[in-house]
Amino acid sequence: MEVDKVHVKEEHKYGGIKAMPFIIGNETFEKLGTLGTSSNLLVYLTTVFHMKSINATNLVNVFNGTCNFGTLLGAFLCDTYLGRYKTLGIASISSFTGMLFLTLTAAISKLHPLHCGTEENSICLEPTTGQLAFLLCGFGFLVVGASGIRPCNLAFGADQFDPNTESGRRGINSFFNWYYFTFTFAMMVSLTIIVYIQSSVSWAIGLAIPTFLMFLSCVFFFVGTKIYVHILPEGSPLTSMVQVLVAAIKKRRLKLPEQPQNTLFNHVSIKSINSELPYTDQFRFLNKASILSPEDKTNEDGSAADPWRLCSIQQVEEVKCVVRVFPIWTAGLIYYVVLVQMQTYVVFQTLQSDRRLYSASKFKIPAASYSVFSMLSLSIWIPIYDRIIVPFLRKITKKEAGITVLQKMGIGLVIAVLTMLVSAVVETRRRDIALKHPTLGIEPRRGGISAMSANWLIPQLALAGLSEAFTIIAQVEFFYKQFPENMRSFAGSFLFCGFALANYLSSLLITIVHKTTRISDTENWLAEDLNKGRLDYFYYLVAALEVLDFGYFVICAKWYKYKGTQNDQNLEVSMDKLQSTKPLV
Repeated sequence: MEVDKVHVKEEHKYGGIKAMPFIIGNETFEKLGTLGTSSNLLVYLTTVFHMKSINATNLVNVFNGTCNFGTLLGAFLCDTYLGRYKTLGIASISSFTGMLFLTLTAAISKLHPLHCGTEENSICLEPTTGQLAFLLCGFGFLVVGASGIRPCNLAFGADQFDPNTESGRRGINSFFNWYYFTFTFAMMVSLTIIVYIQSSVSWAIGLAIPTFLMFLSCVFFFVGTKIYVHILPEGSPLTSMVQVLVAAIKKRRLKLPEQPQNTLFNHVSIKSINSELPYTDQFRFLNKASILSPEDKTNEDGSAADPWRLCSIQQVEEVKCVVRVFPIWTAGLIYYVVLVQMQTYVVFQTLQSDRRLYSASKFKIPAASYSVFSMLSLSIWIPIYDRIIVPFLRKITKKEAGITVLQKMGIGLVIAVLTMLVSAVVETRRRDIALKHPTLGIEPRRGGISAMSANWLIPQLALAGLSEAFTIIAQVEFFYKQFPENMRSFAGSFLFCGFALANYLSSLLITIVHKTTRISDTENWLAEDLNKGRLDYFYYLVAALEVLDFGYFVICAKWYKYKGTQNDQNLEVSMDKLQSTKPLV
């Protein structure tokens, strides 16, 4: 509300750059504390807790999915009741608690199954109910932490700058750049140093380090409390959306006037931060919420006396903005499945491949560290695309961004298909070498290690990163631009909810394939020992689904109407500032 904004300016001075050391410090240590652990979680569950790969993969998918889906609830509580400061404070403490629980499962022998795979203890026991309950309790705290941090951290940093001044706007852009640098730095350190300590030195030490870093993250956050600008929650925009639906249902029997854009109720509050939207004929049923019937009354300021019976055209069009996004959003669900495979089954592929730096080397690259190649590909491509490709395309298409945001998504979807095809070909080669030639040993609880170098997995990881650079960044831009301004926290949550459903969808797909392709207890497409399975067939299946998804996306893209337009003309949008928001995914 406008009154709240004035109150903030009177009571607090914008901390601006003074608040950045605390916020950036909080972000850095939080990412260092959580990224490495989450990326290596699959290895931890299969090696320390002796879970079968199918169960560990499903658990990781459900955990990641719940973390992402929880951002919707986190954004709602933040905007409606708590505000960003309280939400981030609670979430940071919860993340630290979850990391502490996870560390204890590795440090205390009674909280995990006995070590196996040796002559003295060749039987690998599964975790007890108590051990599993303690582990899941830690996951629960981590879910609460992720649900609050992910939708709020970027916006909270931007809150510290005055958007009405030139220096404030420059500060916001600088913060985005530092945020992206923090994410990249933390990811690199987590996927190399922390993952190596966890896999090759000690899980207890490797988990204690990020737990301590998460503690430092909490300290940095609360030390800067007096400097921060605390913006009060303004109420949930979801209420307005529900009001439109209720009003439209109540007036479903009424007929729209012949010239609705001139006769429907169209009050716009001066307190609203949303841009005014023109009337559109799409989803005409919702327009009935703006029919001014004899029973409807208005207040002195022109607003509806009963907002559950009468809504303005502006409210209706804001709801339409969200509804239009849904088909494009659903097209991304199948796409995210590709990224899930790059985080799960690629780890199992590396475990059964030659991970040595070179043939005579004794040092083995940790399996989870190979994900760094995906991020390197993304980081290298973004400046090339922005500085070289876009100016070239701009001369051809005469568009400011070179190509439209939906075209960027489409390119990423095509690259995703290529990613899965390359993954399938490489897996076929890895498996053939493992079966036809002597292996480099036995991976505990799995099978023979193929003599094929794990470096052959780099091309598919690089392609996945390239696909992300197009599709994910385009989706961040798309949701940010197409949602109403007062729903931008929900726009970020919308993206994470897509990841959540994709994790659940991936688990469902894996379970179905596991059961339908089963030959024996140890043989199916997704067997524990990849040499006895046909992971390449599974990759081909995902590629086929991606082809169908691309066709569906093309149909949705042709149907879509951009916010603020009354026809199908595509808007030209810029990525200059939005590329820096990549850490959100």
